[in-house]
Amino acid sequence: MLQQKIVPGREVFYAGESITVELANIPDIPGRAVFRTNLPGIRQRRKELIELHENLSEIQDLDWFDIEIPGSSSCRTITLPLIDVGCFEGKCCFIPDKDSAVLWAEGENFHFKVTNASSIAGTTIYSAFVRQFGRNLYLPRSTGSPQKTEMLDHSGYTVIPPSGTFRQLAGHLDHIFGKLNCRILQLLPIHPVPSSYGRMGCFGSPFAALDYFAVEPALAEFDTAATPMEQFEELVSAVHQRNGKIFLDIPVNHTGWGSKLQMEHPEYFCRDEHGNLESPGAWGIVWADLCKLDYSCREVAMFMAEVFLFWCSKGVDGFRCDAGYMVPEKAWDYIVAKVRSRFPETTFLLEGLGGPPEVQDRLLRCSGLDCGYSEMFQNYSRSGIRHYLQVMKKSLYTSGNLVSFAETHDNDRLAASGKTFARLRFMLCALLSTGGAFGFANGAEFFAAEKIDGHNDSALNFGEK
Repeated sequence: MLQQKIVPGREVFYAGESITVELANIPDIPGRAVFRTNLPGIRQRRKELIELHENLSEIQDLDWFDIEIPGSSSCRTITLPLIDVGCFEGKCCFIPDKDSAVLWAEGENFHFKVTNASSIAGTTIYSAFVRQFGRNLYLPRSTGSPQKTEMLDHSGYTVIPPSGTFRQLAGHLDHIFGKLNCRILQLLPIHPVPSSYGRMGCFGSPFAALDYFAVEPALAEFDTAATPMEQFEELVSAVHQRNGKIFLDIPVNHTGWGSKLQMEHPEYFCRDEHGNLESPGAWGIVWADLCKLDYSCREVAMFMAEVFLFWCSKGVDGFRCDAGYMVPEKAWDYIVAKVRSRFPETTFLLEGLGGPPEVQDRLLRCSGLDCGYSEMFQNYSRSGIRHYLQVMKKSLYTSGNLVSFAETHDNDRLAASGKTFARLRFMLCALLSTGGAFGFANGAEFFAAEKIDGHNDSALNFGEK
């Protein structure tokens, strides 16, 4: 029986690495030993996935090739460079010269994934909510709204306080990339949000996007020489000048009420049996300020792919895909193929918190999303931490790295339980990160204790020692 062996013994690799394929017990008859794989055909594979979704064309599997394993002995090897990012498979076989059946190695196909070389190191993430870099930046607790403002707000008037801006955040990049030595700046969503219709909270949720192709004007300073989008591009340029990367949070599963997409394509949204627009949710909570996109309509995935491509063209290096586990696998297959056909180095961070772990694992393993969220920060017992560390280690080698966050915007601040507790948990999550992938929310480094409120502008306690 032919035996196949792949070295190194893992299923996740980085572009620039190599694998060695060994085929043993080859019969002593004329013929060719080959590794049949789609490794060289990633561009063709992307093309077929795009055609499948856009034109309903059948997958032709034209991405498969036979790579001959040289030699004449019963055990032969070949080392293959891993250059392109993607998900691949392959299997060794022996093809006799005479017209007889192909002899296959025992076992299933070898499935493996190649991810961006840049993600092998330098993956500390600083998650920033631009709105917070304004009036409450240096305060230990936000001041709240004046009584007259609250009275007007309750009477139906729209009263929106000034927000932090891209330029104010840019003024702290030396702190983020210099002092903290973070390498990735991840922004919570920066799209326009509801100011009246469907608005909830003082500002409106950043996840209630009204226009995926625009930025919230409140995040920019009024400047006759630079539009809000150009001020965002200034921030991107400033990050790149510091040899950093910028990730953008895209709410891929939903928009806000009255969004541009909802106005132009109401058929893109889920409705219940009574015709009402549906709101998504998780953990038993309905996100009432959001409207759920309907990915059974294939145009929705096509639209979302254009959203990613637009921001790639603005210099964005990667994306946190909010509620990405709620998007069907086939939609992700298409989106990833479409984006990587033009921007192959794009990084996709899947937000799978609250979803089934097997869904996150499959999207990382088969659809080509690079990494996901670790739930280490939600484990507190010794047994829970020990168990989940093994989950993280397994994922690192079989499907994709899981980023260990000390704090996120969805959870209470560590410092709310005291500075000593915050220090210990912060160090624990950093120490137990795999592949060096570690992240935290802005203000954690200064023991900010006020929970990040997506509908307001919580205080960051910035600069506190």
